[in-house]
Amino acid sequence: MTQETKQQVKVLVFQLNDEEYTVPVENVGSIERMMPITRVPGAAEFVKGVINLRGVVTPVIDLRQRFDLEEMAATEQTRIITVSIEEIDVGLIVDGANDVLDLDEESIEPPPEVVGTIEAEYIEGVAKLDRRLLILLNMSKVLSKEDLESLKELEQ
Repeated sequence: MTQETKQQVKVLVFQLNDEEYTVPVENVGSIERMMPITRVPGAAEFVKGVINLRGVVTPVIDLRQRFDLEEMAATEQTRIITVSIEEIDVGLIVDGANDVLDLDEESIEPPPEVVGTIEAEYIEGVAKLDRRLLILLNMSKVLSKEDLESLKELEQ
C-alpha cells in the first residue's frame, strides 16, 4: 500500500428527526432496543435515567431533548446506542440506527455556520455521501465536562 491510501473513518449512522447523524464506531459499545429506564431524581432534563445493561448501570440521555427537538414516543425503531465518552459509558436514545459506513476523511467538510435544528457547536463536520448528508457529532461537545461528571455519579 502507498502513503496515498485514503484515510477512512468508520461511523455508525443514526436518525433523529429525519436527519442522519454519525458517531465513530470506535466509541460505540452496543445498539439496544428500548428497555425500561429507571428515572433518577435531580438529573438534568435530558437525562432519562439509568438502565441495567448486562449488569452495568448505564446513564441514558435523550438526544432529542439534548438538541431541543420535540419529544416523540418510542417506536419499534427507537434504539439506545451505548457510547464511551471520556471513559464513561452513556446510552443515547435515537429514532433509529441502521448503517455502519466508511467515510473518506476528505469527504468530511467543516460544519456550516447553521445546521438545521441543532447547535453548530455539537457538530464536528458534515459528509456528503451520494444524496445523503451525514452530520458528524462531536460527542465531547454534546456532553460537557459537567454533564459527564454528573453522569459518572449516576453510574455509582
